[in-house]
Amino acid sequence: MKFLPCFSILFLALTVVWASGPALAAGPLSKSSAPINIEADRMVSQEKDNSVIFSGNVDARQGDLMIRTDEMTVYYTEDGKASGQGSSQVKKLICLGNVQISQGSWLGTGKRMDYYAADRKVILSGDAKAWQGQNMVAGKTITYFLDEGRSIVEGPATAAETGQKDKGGKTGRVKAVIQPKGEKTQ
Repeated sequence: MKFLPCFSILFLALTVVWASGPALAAGPLSKSSAPINIEADRMVSQEKDNSVIFSGNVDARQGDLMIRTDEMTVYYTEDGKASGQGSSQVKKLICLGNVQISQGSWLGTGKRMDYYAADRKVILSGDAKAWQGQNMVAGKTITYFLDEGRSIVEGPATAAETGQKDKGGKTGRVKAVIQPKGEKTQ
């Protein structure tokens, strides 16, 4: 069993995701050098699939950055091993079920989060919402392109997702609430 390399791969994955820089709609990603602490009910290493799965009340933290989810899967390549470097590169990171990502006053939620290393993008989907202080955006998906500092929020968001009361239940549009600077919400 390759227990320690699996943890190294996960730490690398989380460091890659968290060291990517700030995002408005998809959330801040820390450049912290603080240790990464991960707790879960279970961890399974699947060498055949080049993946590590953490499941059951997954709680990953680095400094003030926190990811909570039902399941976190890290997929990696074996490029480093082939060249004799002994380490792998992260291909993608997927969080499933009750995803919450927070740092400081920023909070993102959804049913799923995908991180693609090759494209350097993060996708929050399924009742996707992001808050920064009192400001909020909601849609079916929130995609953030890390290298470009660009985000896309796509609808339709449902009335339930946005907290709005709508007769049809679907608004068909992306929702954003932006509080004027210095104004307090009622």
